[in-house]
Amino acid sequence: MDNDNSTKRRALGRGLEELFSSEQIDFQKLENKIIEETKKDEIVNINLDDLRANPYQPRKYFDEEKLSELAESIKEFGVVQPIIVKKTIKGYEIIAGERRSRAAKIAGLTSIPAIIRDFNDEEMMQIALLENLQREDLNSIEEATAYKKLIDTLGITQDVLASKLGKSRSHVTNMLGLLVLPSEVKDLIVQNRISMSHARILSKMEDKEEILSLADKIVNEELNVRKLEELAGNPETVKRNKIKKHERSTEFKYLEDSLCEKLGTKVKIKNNKLEIKFVNINDLNRILEILNISE
Repeated sequence: MDNDNSTKRRALGRGLEELFSSEQIDFQKLENKIIEETKKDEIVNINLDDLRANPYQPRKYFDEEKLSELAESIKEFGVVQPIIVKKTIKGYEIIAGERRSRAAKIAGLTSIPAIIRDFNDEEMMQIALLENLQREDLNSIEEATAYKKLIDTLGITQDVLASKLGKSRSHVTNMLGLLVLPSEVKDLIVQNRISMSHARILSKMEDKEEILSLADKIVNEELNVRKLEELAGNPETVKRNKIKKHERSTEFKYLEDSLCEKLGTKVKIKNNKLEIKFVNINDLNRILEILNISE
């Protein structure tokens, strides 16, 4: 029996290795592999009250409307695809399929079909992150946190993660930038009271009190992005730019815009000089990494 479990464990390990070493990650392939390798008599019905969430689940907010829609589908067709769980002392931890288990409860079910697998903590985290990143619409903060955890646990660069997830490098960079914001501002982003465009500008600032003050203006005074950019910059610089706006050459404007997008920060080309703005040492390291420059 131990031999059989050991073989199964190695097979799953190979599945994970294939998943993370592939050019682009595809969670669906991993889940299909687990289901294909599971015999029908190994799929068991588990009491929903015995389940608890994956401790590494990145999603903190579940869309009640979408859960209700899934529950209606389960009422009509049942749970089409089993969830994947890990046996613990207190019952079972959900590795993949938490939305299905929540919707099953709403649908009035008391049990759910499941496949029991013995993943370690690191694998459980990676699977939970990938399932949510590729299947569900995480809010911006949840998505950014998931990116950070994958980079840390897999030991990969932002470039590699972007490639594996099929995202642009600038998207990953901008999302990670949100994690430096004060918790009060993160809450406003989660509540959709501050847009990503606003949040990107705030994330480049250093002064917490100023960030909170501007966040308050965004919410209460409906501050637009252009006005926020002005207020977020140095007041004297803004004033000078207004006076000399007509003198500024637009010859390199397209390059400035392109570099701004790639680096996720302000870039200026003027008087044969390239100026790249950074707010602190972490922001500088982030930019150096994008440019493939070692410290």
